[in-house]
Amino acid sequence: MARNLIRRFRLPAIQNDFDLAEWFRMPLKQLAWYADCRNIERTTHREPLRHYRYRLLTKRFGQLRLIESPKPRLKSLQRDLLEEIIGRLPPHSAAHGFRRGRSIKTNAMEHVGRRVVIRMDLEDFFPSITAARVRAVFLGVGYPRDVAELLTGLCTNAAPSAVWRDVTTGDRLAFNQASRYAVPHLPQGSPTSPALANLVTLHLDRRLSGLATAVGGAYTRYADDLVFSGDDQLARSAKRFCTHVAATAMEEGFQVNFRKTRIMHASGRQQVAGVVVNAHPNVSRREFDLLKATLTNCLRHGPESQNRTEHPHYRQHLAGRVAHFEMLNPARGAKLRELFEKIAW
Repeated sequence: MARNLIRRFRLPAIQNDFDLAEWFRMPLKQLAWYADCRNIERTTHREPLRHYRYRLLTKRFGQLRLIESPKPRLKSLQRDLLEEIIGRLPPHSAAHGFRRGRSIKTNAMEHVGRRVVIRMDLEDFFPSITAARVRAVFLGVGYPRDVAELLTGLCTNAAPSAVWRDVTTGDRLAFNQASRYAVPHLPQGSPTSPALANLVTLHLDRRLSGLATAVGGAYTRYADDLVFSGDDQLARSAKRFCTHVAATAMEEGFQVNFRKTRIMHASGRQQVAGVVVNAHPNVSRREFDLLKATLTNCLRHGPESQNRTEHPHYRQHLAGRVAHFEMLNPARGAKLRELFEKIAW
């Protein structure tokens, strides 16, 4: 059955590790170094010998997020894997993030005009997905264990403890996070991580979709954001339903961040991944007014006056925000586009 999946999805028929090295057009020894199945990266102190560059970001509530960006050669290998293997495997239909033809708009469309919308968040999403779970994806497709081991190594990472040295002293929360990142996991910043996360969560998506269907509701997931919506039946049991979701997520190896759980009724604003879904997919008036003011000031005083965070690609940044509005609300987006085009860059 598994070998049939390789043929069904037109994946490379790789029989062993030597075949994989030949597929990558490099010696097996060099491929094994990039795959780092012995987790040497975790104890390497010299930056030139590492496969990743690291950047710590501060999140709300004092938590930290580690961005692990693969260096160019490893990133090139990962992109080959994404294009030829990982990207050809279909995730669950409820997954809307990191997929062709899916977006935050398609994610929002599933929840328009419902009596209640529930938004929940999976904590430390990428570091929660361990190498063992990634290996299971490759084994499940039908690749031999030695091939699956190398493929897993290319797509996972164990971050060096030195990256956390300045923030873990006396901080138990940061220490616990550092311990999680020290175990081989999906690195946030790798091109293969989002698609692999969708594949690893296939069983979770099936179960949560079943829970939603049982109460006459809908379910979607955009990366680590879980969204449920429904009418009377879900509205009556919303809190109990959230408990069932959290228990299911825990059984599947994930942890719900309860501080980010939101139960939103139709009488108030229902927002999913920044998209208002009460009547139709839309952006909030406040966000529209803020961006309009920014563009107006760029037009009057120059874009440098508004780039207070010194964004290195400020024009592209604003263009992306305008395009976001155009996708969700073409009429409002057209007004912003008109302002954007008049700015003297």
